[in-house]
Amino acid sequence: MFDNQIDNRELNQNLRQVLESYLLKYYREKHFLGLRFRQGKRDMIQINVPAHDLPIILQTKHSENNDPDSGKNRPEVQGHAEEVKQYIMKRIEKDKPWILGTLTANIDPDLIKVIEIARELCLVVIPRGVKLDITDGQHRKSAIHELIESSEGALIGDNDFPITLVLEKDFNQCQTDFRDMAQSKALDKSLLLSFGEFEGRIGIMKTIQEQVPIFKDKTERIKNTPSTKKKLIYTSNYIVKLVSCAFANDINAELENWDVETSSNALMNALNKFFSECEQTKQIFETETQDLTVEKVADFKEYCILGRYVGLEVLGKLLYSIYDKNNHYFDNDKVHQLSQIDWSRKGQLWTGNIVTIDPNPKNPAKPYKISMSMSSVKIAVDKVKIELGWIQPPPTQFQLYS
Repeated sequence: MFDNQIDNRELNQNLRQVLESYLLKYYREKHFLGLRFRQGKRDMIQINVPAHDLPIILQTKHSENNDPDSGKNRPEVQGHAEEVKQYIMKRIEKDKPWILGTLTANIDPDLIKVIEIARELCLVVIPRGVKLDITDGQHRKSAIHELIESSEGALIGDNDFPITLVLEKDFNQCQTDFRDMAQSKALDKSLLLSFGEFEGRIGIMKTIQEQVPIFKDKTERIKNTPSTKKKLIYTSNYIVKLVSCAFANDINAELENWDVETSSNALMNALNKFFSECEQTKQIFETETQDLTVEKVADFKEYCILGRYVGLEVLGKLLYSIYDKNNHYFDNDKVHQLSQIDWSRKGQLWTGNIVTIDPNPKNPAKPYKISMSMSSVKIAVDKVKIELGWIQPPPTQFQLYS
């Protein structure tokens, strides 16, 4: 054991001496420890770059003026760098962990020095004036650059960012590399929500998804659409928008800083009361997934608007109007009133707004269309409120001029 400690100490000392000789030699140039590897017949090096050095050694050559050959990657997407920047800032402000994916850049190997140290370990020397061309990650680089130059620069100044450096001088191959790296499929919204942090609307959504029987085991948590064959009715994306509507009347409200437990309990109680008392949802609510048939699920999604996303949005907006923010509860009597209206597709409250009849349907058995437009949803919500006496109907033309 003691001999091993001596050997390791000597090895570390020898390695430090080797590195210090190179670092002293190239101290006026940017230099980074790297790890060489090969992939797809390419030589690559992984380096880690301090935040303040990133804007100095990286440059973006995106296409401009409708000319793809004017750059090595796509034109910047307006606002995307700002989204990345806001993500970092919000996480830092909450003292939460955050992460950005590895950037990829290419460089003509003749423009840099790669000094082999041992096996794949090397030292990468980037002379002054030499820039690495971004192949993937231009918006991340822009976000970091803007933060570094802003008054909040100190917040990320102590962070490092990994770069996969592709030793490549061929311009056409660089463009091909960008295309190849852009082939990955975007994650479905439900999966992104399922992996979201347990706070705000995502925390509330995850709670009611488990505590409300009509959602439990009947919700698609990965893909964008619920499979009837798997007896799935909703998606996490449907439910999170219901949550946002119920508390903020806005499908996109994040509900930051809302108390997850208090809000979840209030909404869970309201939804359980509603779905258990509604004639169109009672059976689905009370039946566990294993006891449901595919036919029953299909019929529910076909004939009840609460089996569709738009129905949950309407319900959420109606719940918003009966939420007591000070005492954190939904009016029980009005929840009961909501449960007693006809939520079937043929209900008169939905005709002409979220449900319209096509006079020349492609499928005569389904002559209707379901609208999810903002105007249709608003009309449907107002129609319910008038029906239940929660608001007064707008004056008729005769009343206006009488």
